Amino acid sequence: MMKYLSLLMFLSTTLSAEKIPVPRFVSLKSNEINQRVGPGPNYPVEWIYLKAGLPVEIIAEFDNWRKIRDMDGVEGWVHQSMVCSKRHGVIQGAETLIYSKEDLKSQPLVRLEPGVIVEILKCRNEWCQVRVFDFKGWVQRAFLWGLYPKETIG
Repeated sequence: MMKYLSLLMFLSTTLSAEKIPVPRFVSLKSNEINQRVGPGPNYPVEWIYLKAGLPVEIIAEFDNWRKIRDMDGVEGWVHQSMVCSKRHGVIQGAETLIYSKEDLKSQPLVRLEPGVIVEILKCRNEWCQVRVFDFKGWVQRAFLWGLYPKETIG
């Protein structure tokens, strides 16, 4: 079994069907997605995600299957049709504010609790422009899970 898993991991990191770099962040496409223990429909379901837009990190690929990791470190396989490139983030750590500008002295627009999912519109330096419901503004990057430390978006 270990040799099979090692071969599978080698193939999944070297043979990318989409030729898009791994690892990368994506979002879950629908409200009910089965995460499996292996890359195929015959593998048992280990977890069911119930929230569209949840950011996950693709850490490996095999054929039409993507091995993902969520913000809690849970890993498993989902079909490629269950993820999309639209970027979302999860507020982490502590309560934070959405500001009108990339400045802590600007107008606060809304308070966000940890666990809230936001759409990431763009990121540069230490700030990301996000949208949640009808609110659009800027959040400090340090409060978001779903992007890499120096990653520029938009």
